[in-house]
Amino acid sequence: MSDSKQMSQQEVSAKFTSYYLQRATKEFAEDLDKVRTADDFKNDAIHLLVNALQQGTALFSPEEQRRIVESGAERK
Repeated sequence: MSDSKQMSQQEVSAKFTSYYLQRATKEFAEDLDKVRTADDFKNDAIHLLVNALQQGTALFSPEEQRRIVESGAERK
């Protein structure tokens, strides 16, 4: 039995969120850089931006998240 099968859903969710944010920031790197370097962007907006990106994880069911984590995709 792999370690991921023994993980709680909370642990799976945390690993999936980390994976998702890495993929999202890689995919949207140019756009995020434009936002970050905009004249009206303030450092306190980073938290809001991260929270907005994290909302995308809600599109995946717990089962889908576990399947992605178990596939090892989060290590790639």
